[in-house]
Amino acid sequence: MKHFAHATALAACLALPAAAEQVGEVGVDWVGNDIIIDAIQDPKVEGVTCHIAYFDRSLIDRLSQGNWFEDPSNASIACRQTGPIKVGDIDLSEDGEQVFRESRSIILKSLRIKRIFDEPNQTLIYLVHAQELTEGSAKMSISTVPLYGATLAD
Repeated sequence: MKHFAHATALAACLALPAAAEQVGEVGVDWVGNDIIIDAIQDPKVEGVTCHIAYFDRSLIDRLSQGNWFEDPSNASIACRQTGPIKVGDIDLSEDGEQVFRESRSIILKSLRIKRIFDEPNQTLIYLVHAQELTEGSAKMSISTVPLYGATLAD
């Protein structure tokens, strides 16, 4: 039993990619296209939740418009403090680190959230963008969370 407790604690400490939980769905037309809203908890920053909204193509739209295996790159993000903020061991580089990734096509495109720490302003920046293998996309959205009185990892 003692080994199980240590293994569970170890697993909890390892940073896993954030998981999205669908919290909303808005129908936008008669063919069944929807806007999906997901909540994503930052796995390394306790007390921060991001909400992303993105377009989800229906079967009818895929059949009539072609481009069967791909969803649009558009996404919007809003991140807020949802509890006491405790910052874990985050990447402090200018490139930041990936918090979330979801495929938007079979192979070539993914929707990603990156976290970047703006140290001079004590602010976390969350950027949602599409990453494509063959060509980049200028479609992006950012949100910031100030770290007033937050606990930072040593």
